[in-house]
Amino acid sequence: MSSRIGKEQRAAMEIAVEDFNGTGNQTLVLHIKDSQRDPVRAALAVMDLINNQQVQAILGPQTWEEVLSVSEISSQNQVPILSLADTTPRWASERWPYLLQASPNKQEQMKAIAAVVQSGNWHQVTVIYEDTDSSYLYNSLRDVGVGVIKGVVLSTFSSTTALSEDLGKLKREQNRVFVVHLSLPLAVRLFEKANEMKMMGKDYVWIATSPVTSLVHSNASIISSSKQGIIGVKSCFPEGGHLFRKLRQRFEGRFSIENPKDDSNEPGIYAAEAYDAVWTMAVAEKFSSSNSSTKELLQTNFISSNITEKGYKELGKLLRQRHRGHNSRGWRIATSANPLRIGVPGKSGYREFVNVTYDHLGNSVSFSGFAIEVFNETIKRLPFDLPYEFIAFNNSSYDELVKQIYLKKYDAVVGDVVLLARRYQYAEFTNPYTETGLMLIVPAVSGRREWSFITPFTKSMWVLIAVITVYNGFIIWLIERNHCPTLKGSMLHQIGIVLWLAFNTLFSLHAPKLHSNLSRMSGVVWLYVSSIIIHTYTANLTSMLTVQRLEPTVPRVEELLNSNAKVGYCTGSYMAEYLPGVLKFKAENLKKYGSAEEYFSAFKNKEISAAFLGTPYAKLFLGRYCNSFIKIGETYKIGGFGFAFPRGSPLLASVNEALLKITENGTVQALEKTWITPEKCPEIQSESSSLGPNGFLVLFYITGGTTTAAFVIYVCRTNLSRDRKIWRTISAVPKRWCSLRTPFTTRVASAEIPTHTFPEAPVPPASI
Repeated sequence: MSSRIGKEQRAAMEIAVEDFNGTGNQTLVLHIKDSQRDPVRAALAVMDLINNQQVQAILGPQTWEEVLSVSEISSQNQVPILSLADTTPRWASERWPYLLQASPNKQEQMKAIAAVVQSGNWHQVTVIYEDTDSSYLYNSLRDVGVGVIKGVVLSTFSSTTALSEDLGKLKREQNRVFVVHLSLPLAVRLFEKANEMKMMGKDYVWIATSPVTSLVHSNASIISSSKQGIIGVKSCFPEGGHLFRKLRQRFEGRFSIENPKDDSNEPGIYAAEAYDAVWTMAVAEKFSSSNSSTKELLQTNFISSNITEKGYKELGKLLRQRHRGHNSRGWRIATSANPLRIGVPGKSGYREFVNVTYDHLGNSVSFSGFAIEVFNETIKRLPFDLPYEFIAFNNSSYDELVKQIYLKKYDAVVGDVVLLARRYQYAEFTNPYTETGLMLIVPAVSGRREWSFITPFTKSMWVLIAVITVYNGFIIWLIERNHCPTLKGSMLHQIGIVLWLAFNTLFSLHAPKLHSNLSRMSGVVWLYVSSIIIHTYTANLTSMLTVQRLEPTVPRVEELLNSNAKVGYCTGSYMAEYLPGVLKFKAENLKKYGSAEEYFSAFKNKEISAAFLGTPYAKLFLGRYCNSFIKIGETYKIGGFGFAFPRGSPLLASVNEALLKITENGTVQALEKTWITPEKCPEIQSESSSLGPNGFLVLFYITGGTTTAAFVIYVCRTNLSRDRKIWRTISAVPKRWCSLRTPFTTRVASAEIPTHTFPEAPVPPASI
C-alpha cells in the first residue's frame, strides 16, 4: 500500500465498488489486505480472507512470487483469483484452474520492446533488470528475436557505489543499447547516475519497460534532463474516452485526499486495470458465470513513447497482428482497400526482367517479367493474405527508386534492383533471387585453324606419344639388329632405322617382319595402343573441324586498361563508381547504355571494345547474340537482384522464407526458362576439348612395361649366352694342353732310345 501502484489500485477499486453497488440491489464488499510485496504475508492474508472473511473472489497480487504463494490456497478452496502481476506462465493454467490474469502479459510487452529495438536497427541489447524479476525479460527478448549480449541484475537496495561499478562495466563494453526493467525508484537512481557518468548522450540508447513509463505521470519531479529522450513502452488504453474521463474526475478527488503528499493525482494504467478487474469479477459473481479456466482478461496493446518534461510523447502504436506470431510492430497493415504500394522500375532496359506496358489511352498499366513473376509467386507462399499493387517509377535512377521507401512513398520495391551497401541506408533487401556477379563481355572471332591438326591432343600428350614411340623403336632395333643386316651400318644410318621402326608401327598397320619373339611381343602391344591413339585423334580432330571455335578480341582486363579502350556499362547503375574506383578504369573511357540493343549497336559501330554487365544481364545478352560475344576474365562477386523493404519491416523474414521455398521447389528455375533462358545456340569449341595424357596413362604403362620387359629379357639372355662361350673357351685351354703334351714326350723318347737297327741303304752311283 506504500507504493504508487498500490495507491492507484486501491482508489480505483473503491470507486469501482461504489459504481457497481449503485447499479442494482446487490452489494459488493471490498476487504483490503497489505502484502507489502512479501509472498508469505500475501499467503497469510489470503487464508484470512477465505477462512474468516468468507470472500468469494480475490484480486490483486502484483508480483509472480505473490501469485505462486496464493494460487494453491485459492484453488483448493475454489475461490477465483485475479492476478494483477505481469507474469503468468502458460503452465499455471493447468496447475491452478481458478487463476486468471487481469493485467497484460509481460510476453506481449517484450514483443513491443523487440519492435522498438528492430525499428532502430539495433540487433543486440543489454538487459538491466531487478533481482525480483529474475531473467524473464532476458529470455523473452530472445524468444522474440532480439539478440541479448548480457543481463545485468541490480538489487532493489543497490547502493550508489554499486550502481557506479555496474555502469562503469557497461561503459567499457561496445554495446550502447540498454533495456531497463526496474521499479520506478531504482530506475530513477540508475538514470541519474548514468547521466553523471556521461552515458545519456547521443551515443547511448535507453529503453524503459512499462513499470517505468507507466508511472511517469505520477510524479513530475522525477522528470529531469537526465531522463528526457528515454524510449519506453507503456500500456495503451482509451484515456480520452467518456468512461475514463469520468473515472479521472472521481479518482483525482479521492486520491488527493488519501495521499496528500503525492505530486500528482492523475490515474494511470494500473488504476484502469484495477477498476476493470473489479467490474469483471463483480459481473461474473452477479451472473454466477465465472470462468474456472485461466485466461488473460484484458487484451491491452502497447504504445511506444519518449519521456519528456511533460511526461511522455507518443511515438506510435504497436498493434498486434497475429500472422504466424509476427507483430505488425507499428507498420501499416495492408488491406484490400489499402494494399501495399510496390514500386517498380518503369524504364528497365531489359524487358525480360521488368516490363511495364500501357494501353493506347494510357489509362491502365500492366506489369510482367521475371522479377515480377518471382515476387508474385513469393507472395503466394506467405501464410497470410497480403494485398499489394504495382506502381511504375519512371525515374531511371534505381538509387532514387529505393530511396522512395525511406520517403514512405512505397512500401517495397520489386524489379531488377541490385543489392548494394549504399542502398541499405534507405531499405533492407531480401536474399538475392539471381546469381551475383559482374562479367566482362567482348566481341568474339573464329579461332585460327593453321595449327588445328595438333589441337586434338595437348602438348603433354604429344610429348608422351613421341617419347614412348622412340623408346619402342629403339628397343625393337636393339633386339632385331643381329638378325637383319640392314639394321647395321653407320651411326646416322642406324638412327634413321630406329626412327623408321618407331613411327612405321604408329602410322601403319603393316609392320616390318620381325625375327625375335621379344620384338614381336613389344610390337603387338604397341600396335594395339597406337591403334587406339590414332582413332581417338581422328575422331577428336573431326569434331573440332566441324564445331565452331571462338576467341576473344581482347584477352585480358589489363589489356583494356593499358590500351585506354572504351568500355560500356548500364545507365544509372552502381558501376559508374565501381569501375573507376575498384577496377581503375578512367572515367573518360566509360560509356553508359540502357539496354541490350544499345550495347550491340555500340559494339557494331566500334564505340566500345568491351562491356561490364551483371551476371543475369550478361547471360541474357550472350544468349540473344549467339556466338558473337564471349566472356573473359573472372566474375566479380558483387550485386545480385533482391526485393527491397523498409528497414525493420516485419514482412522481410516471411518473404525471405517464401523466397527460399520457391527456389527449392523449382519455381524460380521454371520462371528462368520462361523469361530469360535463351534459345540453344550452336555449340562452340573451347581449348579444354584437347585430350591430355590422363585418359591414356594405363595404355602407356602397358606398352612401356611390355617393351621394358622385352629389353630386360633380351639383355639377360645375351649376357648368359656370351658367358657360356667364354667359359667354354677358358675350360678348353687346359684340355687342349693336356691332349698335346703326351704324344710329344713319346716321340722324343723314341728318338733317343732306338729299339732296332735298319740296314744301310745302297749309295747311288755318282753321276757325271
